[in-house]
Amino acid sequence: MNLYGYWPAIFEGLGLTLRVSALSLLVASLLGIAGASAKLSSSRALRWSANGYTTLIRGMPELVLMLLIFYGGQIAINRLAEAQGWGYIDIPPFLAGVLTIGFIFGAYLTETFRGAILAVPKGQTEAALACAMSPALTLWRIVLPQMVRHAIPGFANNWLIMIKASALVSIIGLDDMVHRAGLAAATTRAPFTFYLAIALIYLTLSSVSIFILSRLEARYSLGVKQVRF
Repeated sequence: MNLYGYWPAIFEGLGLTLRVSALSLLVASLLGIAGASAKLSSSRALRWSANGYTTLIRGMPELVLMLLIFYGGQIAINRLAEAQGWGYIDIPPFLAGVLTIGFIFGAYLTETFRGAILAVPKGQTEAALACAMSPALTLWRIVLPQMVRHAIPGFANNWLIMIKASALVSIIGLDDMVHRAGLAAATTRAPFTFYLAIALIYLTLSSVSIFILSRLEARYSLGVKQVRF
């Protein structure tokens, strides 16, 4: 598939899309773990903050949040810089895209990780604390390894959605494969060809991800009795 000679450019844009998706997943995972821990915390302030974060993010469209965070964040940072007497700060679209998508999906992974943590038998946490393990060590050595199995299905769904949501970074000027396909379609006047190619690429990425994550889920389910109804 030559795509009128634009295939190398589309393929290069695919690399950028994968980097955005992978780094966004890292940011979202860190925020998800922090948010889940806050929701399960004994601190009322932490619980309210985490609940506010997840409610706000999950209640707004990703496109609106992308534009709001990118442009609103740029304005807020430069007003702060102006107050401090600094020069103009230009946020790179790549960094803005990664942080925005990570921030959005961190709210979804917060609920995924919270449910996975609650699925771990409480008695194991109590036993670890009774053995003089600190809460942080108990979380790291007892809870997290066991919650992975429960978190994988929800984690997989969020990853698949995140791959597709990475296309939104094209609206803030990031030169990903969707942006390049749009430019090529405008030049060649063959939008169907280019957008069909992009759709097939996303379908391939999703299929490969489903295969890998299903294998990972099977690996973490070894020794666990499956109940069928």
